[in-house]
Amino acid sequence: MTTQNTTVTVTTPSDRAIRVERVFDAPLDRVWAAHSDPGQLARWWGRGNRLDVEKFEFERGGHWRFVEHSDGETHGFEGRFREITPKERIVQTFEWDGMPGYVSIDTATFADLGDGRTRIVTESLFHTTEERDGMMQSGMADGLSESYAALDRLLAA
Repeated sequence: MTTQNTTVTVTTPSDRAIRVERVFDAPLDRVWAAHSDPGQLARWWGRGNRLDVEKFEFERGGHWRFVEHSDGETHGFEGRFREITPKERIVQTFEWDGMPGYVSIDTATFADLGDGRTRIVTESLFHTTEERDGMMQSGMADGLSESYAALDRLLAA
């Protein structure tokens, strides 16, 4: 098996987008399950902190809402699923309670690399450059890296 790639690549390919790429040392079926099963999501999504999955309607038009508990604080996140193509793509809206009213459209694509590894590329499209920059300045890259490290631990178990 290939050594674990823990590098999260975060770029800004346009004035309104953030692109995140990460390779996981796990087959597509396991990585997809970790994104589509609320029990597994609760174990990694909130940086490995306690996460309440308040709602998870994994279907087109379905609503999702998660609340992360960390250092005596709570952080709420929610959105709606726009498209779900099993083991290929999830398109959803994303809103963080810390930036209410600033909604992004997140498109995650899953690729089986054929060697037991899976690549996820997520592109988040914001309404304005200022909204994109606000998310970049919020510490989202660090939070995502911590969540993906928690996902690595789940996938290795």
